[in-house]
Amino acid sequence: MSVKTEVLKLLETHRQEDLSGQQIADKLGVTRAAVWKAVNSLKSEGYRIEAANNRGYRLHMENDVLSAEGIYPQLKEAYQEREVIVYKSVDSTNQEVKRRALEGAKEGLAVLSEEQTAGKGRRGRSFYSPVGTGIYMSVLFHPSEEKTKDVVLITTAASVAVCRAIRKLLPEEPQIKWVNDVYLRGKKICGILTEAVSDFETGRIDTVVVGIGINYREPEGGFPEEIRAVAGSVCTDENKIPRNDLAAAVLNELYELYDGLADRTFLKDYKKWSYVLGKEIKFSSNYTVVEEEADQEWQYGKAVDIDRDGGLVVRMENGEEQVLRTGEITLRVL
Repeated sequence: MSVKTEVLKLLETHRQEDLSGQQIADKLGVTRAAVWKAVNSLKSEGYRIEAANNRGYRLHMENDVLSAEGIYPQLKEAYQEREVIVYKSVDSTNQEVKRRALEGAKEGLAVLSEEQTAGKGRRGRSFYSPVGTGIYMSVLFHPSEEKTKDVVLITTAASVAVCRAIRKLLPEEPQIKWVNDVYLRGKKICGILTEAVSDFETGRIDTVVVGIGINYREPEGGFPEEIRAVAGSVCTDENKIPRNDLAAAVLNELYELYDGLADRTFLKDYKKWSYVLGKEIKFSSNYTVVEEEADQEWQYGKAVDIDRDGGLVVRMENGEEQVLRTGEITLRVL
């Protein structure tokens, strides 16, 4: 591990105190000159490090650069051995995790990036992923044969993980729009894309990649015109924390929920925080982005329940109930 990485790790784990150059040098077994060089290198990468004579170095509380060193100290002890990788830029965190899975990456691998140049959304759409304003991450799972029967719930669990993390760290109350979007203050702040890869010979699901894209703050100049009406962000000027804190909290919640998929207890939170239950909705399984909204093949009903497998129970206009079970369905709240 490089001196720069070790220095960052120390600063992250001692955010509330000043560390002198000599203290850091002694802890790491390096020279003060090496510490000074590492600190300056971190500053050039965007880290806000305060330095004062007779006090030493301290990572500014509002420092907000994503890093594995900032995430690891906040992971629960049971997850400290999981691999966390953070990029400055990547095409897609989902794609990167799938590439690493082919190379033998272990379950629990989390890949994050400051930006995505080809972020993936549903139906092959792109996911807006500008630098420095979001949390874009993907997590790798290798479900056992026993767990594969419950893995259909992983997207549902991921949305609960995001809501729990935000509610624990900030005075906010996000809700879940079935099946894979998280809303806050009436706007979408998170999208989740789950991709499964099956073993060719057995047909059993071998790999599951859960991609989570969170709009943490509004980008300078606002969101692009085409999503401005629906896109929101987690933090406000009054309520904000470092992104590493939220990323770690989401990972803690997701790992724990994945381990307990079979008990389905998280569905209580999913229902409680639903953005659609009790509301009139319209939905389409043949939604086409090139067509006008009014020209889509819509069906109408009322969202009345979430079943044990995460399906949305809809009471249709004729009184019959229908269960929606795929994220490929486009849904609107009326």
